[in-house]
Amino acid sequence: MRTPFLDLTSRLRYINFMPDDSKAVVHPARIVRGVVRIPGDKSISHRYAMLAAIAEGSSKFQNFSAARDCCSTLDCMSKLGSAWKRLEDGAIEVQGVGPRLKAPTEVLDCGNSGSTMRMLSGILAGQPFTSELCGDESLSRRPMARIMKPLSEMGARIDAAEGGRPPLKVHGGPLKPIHYRPEVASAQVKSCVLFAGLFAEGETVVEEPIRTRDHGEIALRAFGAEVERKGNASRIVGGQRLRAIEAHVPGDLSSAAFFLCAAALYPGSQITLPGILMNPTRARLLDILMQMGLKVSVAHLEEHQGELVGTIEARGSAWKGGVIAGADTAALIDEIPVLAAIAPYSESGLDVRDAKELRVKESDRIAAVATNLRKMGAEVEERPDGMRIPGGQHLHGAELDSFGDHRIAMAFAVAALRAEGETTISGADAAGVSYPTFFEELETVAGR
Repeated sequence: MRTPFLDLTSRLRYINFMPDDSKAVVHPARIVRGVVRIPGDKSISHRYAMLAAIAEGSSKFQNFSAARDCCSTLDCMSKLGSAWKRLEDGAIEVQGVGPRLKAPTEVLDCGNSGSTMRMLSGILAGQPFTSELCGDESLSRRPMARIMKPLSEMGARIDAAEGGRPPLKVHGGPLKPIHYRPEVASAQVKSCVLFAGLFAEGETVVEEPIRTRDHGEIALRAFGAEVERKGNASRIVGGQRLRAIEAHVPGDLSSAAFFLCAAALYPGSQITLPGILMNPTRARLLDILMQMGLKVSVAHLEEHQGELVGTIEARGSAWKGGVIAGADTAALIDEIPVLAAIAPYSESGLDVRDAKELRVKESDRIAAVATNLRKMGAEVEERPDGMRIPGGQHLHGAELDSFGDHRIAMAFAVAALRAEGETTISGADAAGVSYPTFFEELETVAGR
């Protein structure tokens, strides 16, 4: 059951928004307990929207992510000729137009969504027209060379700003298959190349140094494509046609991580999260949390369009800390900010290694975490590819910055629950990029 807050006004008693909604004030809690229904997974929602647009027929998606990033994807697809609408039951319906999209008459605005820009570029590379993609200030600083290289090898021509940064101009056309071995493992790059492979003549292979999320492969299969995966290599043959589907998008495990970490702050806390994505390439998070001391069980496992879904129940216990390195870093790249934000409260602290990728996310997440923790009185050792955060520390409330990054805003809202005194987070509205109702949901489970 939820904690007994009666209405929105009382629920927001301890998490207050400033008039411009750009700041949130978070007060300490003594326990976390309740049930939260997490919004649909962003990674899957992006891929469903893109593949539905190039499929034949009308696709319907329940629990499609309400994140601003996924709205950016839907908006881009509509500018490419694929109409979409929200149905009375809340589902999203996307009208497919087959493999050939319509040339856009305006720039495709990806907002803050690197997922939109990177993966959509793979589809646009195979279209017989030129498209321009732009983004907000944050996205405009993020490197796109990692998709430009393989798409150029396949025959597309891509123009970019200095340093391979947005805006991008994708000159699409006939593509040739490649066997691509990226230096840095990235599920977005893999999906981009596989999507482009749909339009190539022959077999396209992406062979990663470390296995990453396989939502792209699973989504392609759900839409009727044959995709082979062996070891770290994924293969697709071009020329396959996709068919429309109906699907329920599982709850986003990366968003669930914030509530799991909130429960980890207090022995005796208990949180229940129904309908959560349990894909093996994502579920490593649960293993790590259990190693660090959180008591976790999963019930009601089912398969939806190739993806595993279950109910997570978690109970707080002694929070031990640990090490995240190598393949675990790649698997937990989105969850590291919140794990790091609560690391000072652990017994042994947290050591994060091999995480250079965090430097080029929506913000420099290593620097952002270190800056905010120091403002709260924590000791942090920042390294080029990670950080070391000692355990057994006591934090105090402070004025923090989201750095325009949704995961930083949410991570420090969780950390603030156990700090002494109130914490103000500037730019808190950045949470809407992935989880528009996050602060309200956090307050419903924060007991005081």
